[in-house]
Amino acid sequence: MQEMNRILIVTAVDAEKDAVLRGLGNAAGVDVIAGGVGPAATAAATARQLTQSAYRLVISAGIAGGFHGQAEMASIVVADTLIAADLGSETGEDGGFHSVEQLGFGTARIQADRAYAAKLVEALQANDIQTTLGPILTVSTTTGTAATADRLLLRVPGAAAEAWKDSA
Repeated sequence: MQEMNRILIVTAVDAEKDAVLRGLGNAAGVDVIAGGVGPAATAAATARQLTQSAYRLVISAGIAGGFHGQAEMASIVVADTLIAADLGSETGEDGGFHSVEQLGFGTARIQADRAYAAKLVEALQANDIQTTLGPILTVSTTTGTAATADRLLLRVPGAAAEAWKDSA
């Protein structure tokens, strides 16, 4: 395995991968892969890549849906927490839901490196890039209605965005 000075960037699809590669130019020490849509595909592709090289940092990058008032169109969201927001059980009570934590089956949350995330936000904002630090939700079905967005925000107050792959 190579030294642990490399960075792995994982996107869902080739279009996102291509955009990242264009942005990186000829940056050395960075590998970019398209892991596939959904947390299972992304987790498998990421795990496979991690067996090939050692990395000091893994970044999940791509298009996400920002929640109104948290992350505006064309802004960047840096995760402080990644949450599998639909991993749990419906209760049948008015759209009720119990998370895996509430069910006692572990956790659906992954904490990001807060110090690194804060430095990244600071660097982006210093370059006048609109950036939000907050939870990113992983969902199996993207939100298409205000009612669904409201339910997710009740479940995870302060959520900044949702995506298909980030808690993988």
